[in-house]
Amino acid sequence: MLGDDGAAAAIRLAGDAPLHSTLDVADPDDWLALDAGVRKVAWYRPTSLPEWEDSAPLPADLSRLGESRLALALCHRDGRVRHEALRQSARYPGLLPLVVIRCADWAGPVRELARQVLNEGLDVDSAVGLASFILRVGRRDRGAFGVEVLDRFLRQASPAQLAALFGDPDRIVRRFAYRLAVEGRLLGPAELAHAAARDADTVVQDLCVTAALATLGHEGTFEEVLPALLAARNPRTRSAGVTGLRKAGWSKQAESFLIDRSALVRACARYVVRQHGGDPAAWYRDQCSAPDNLALPPAAVIGLAECGNRADAELLRPLLAHQAAVVRARAVAGLRALDCVDDERLLPLLDDPAAAVVRETAVALLPSAKDLPADWLLQRTEPERPRHVRVGAFRLLDVRGGIVALRAAVGLLDDPDAKLRTWAGQSVQRWHPSADVRGREAEVEQLLDRSRHLFSDYVLRRRKWAAGVGS
Repeated sequence: MLGDDGAAAAIRLAGDAPLHSTLDVADPDDWLALDAGVRKVAWYRPTSLPEWEDSAPLPADLSRLGESRLALALCHRDGRVRHEALRQSARYPGLLPLVVIRCADWAGPVRELARQVLNEGLDVDSAVGLASFILRVGRRDRGAFGVEVLDRFLRQASPAQLAALFGDPDRIVRRFAYRLAVEGRLLGPAELAHAAARDADTVVQDLCVTAALATLGHEGTFEEVLPALLAARNPRTRSAGVTGLRKAGWSKQAESFLIDRSALVRACARYVVRQHGGDPAAWYRDQCSAPDNLALPPAAVIGLAECGNRADAELLRPLLAHQAAVVRARAVAGLRALDCVDDERLLPLLDDPAAAVVRETAVALLPSAKDLPADWLLQRTEPERPRHVRVGAFRLLDVRGGIVALRAAVGLLDDPDAKLRTWAGQSVQRWHPSADVRGREAEVEQLLDRSRHLFSDYVLRRRKWAAGVGS
């Protein structure tokens, strides 16, 4: 519930609608929208909400209010009303979220009373339930007090109570809960390792991994921690587990991670293997030069490029014809990493049936785009070519620039692929003439006229004039 929905909720509450049926009390956004909505309605439609006169005895008035009306009073634009509503709020614990908001109120007396009420009304269970909301309000000006109170109460929580926050969809809540758990040593090594492997947030991963690795060396901790870290889906946690193999004396196991899908994990595995006296480059060379390389792990190809030298390009070039597309793609990427790109060898791969191979080839050829055969590339932008071939060829032509780039872009304005049409249109719009347009002014004018729908008349005239074809 946001924006106008907060105002609508305020009007319903003014008609004594039950609070729980008017907004989702578990959603912080609903409470924040209600707080803003009450003032919005009071400002634009003052008759829609109950008003308290300056001369009215506020304590007597507010003491008779039910939960719905008291919620409105806690959000009232008059600070005196909000202040008195706070005195009455203890009757309805369900209004604690509004008390949390008032802890960051701009009015000093309201703010101080709200903080006193929060201190008195909060306990461990309610702190757990309000953690997400308090941390949300804590990002506001003057919102730090609520976070400090939350910290104090959650430090008294049992592991079971705190565990309710470990799966919260808000990563800020999970970070807060895991930090408290680590500082209070509420989680064992295996629990920390599994948390690091399970959570998608990098801050939580680092926090739990660091705490889990700090326990290594105690009896049984290697068996509790490392398997969970090594099986993690996220590379950061997996790499930490690989590094921990050295401390555990299990360095030999690091070899299997030399072909991990993550470059970070492969780098950590190479470090562990070297510390154990091994040679990762030689290991990669053995993999890439095996007589039967049909089952060659693709990561071994790029791994060789990551730690090898230019001479290793001789092992990678034959892999450009490997039957596995992913191996061909890694071979292209490896040659680029070794700075051993051979245009003549790679150019035919722009016709490869695998999009990944064409994509890697186009990236490798970008530095020499101006030296590639323009007509050959233009042929590969024709509609009958596969989409990934058209994309790879146009990427090189677009970087090349000049009239060839304009020719290719205008030709793709009618491409069957919407994304490629959009890219081509943007290329035409940012095109500027270069020296190669001399003697081809008539073609440039024709191409610009074919793309006139992309320009205003004024801009089109300017483009033609810049190319020497304007009047």
